[in-house]
Amino acid sequence: MANKALSKRQKLMIRNEPARALKPRNPIAVAARQRAAGAHQKSASGERQLQQKLLDRLLNDKE
Repeated sequence: MANKALSKRQKLMIRNEPARALKPRNPIAVAARQRAAGAHQKSASGERQLQQKLLDRLLNDKE
């Protein structure tokens, strides 16, 4: 017996044909995924609010 390491229920199976046919890739999904990659940036309103918060902190610390 060649497969002594495998248990009785876990036999090695060799297949000639693949188990299932591969689906063709969706070119639209690939392009969309590549476009969405990269670091995200804050919006203009978020950046403005952050600057306002920092300014308020500076002004309140001096008082």
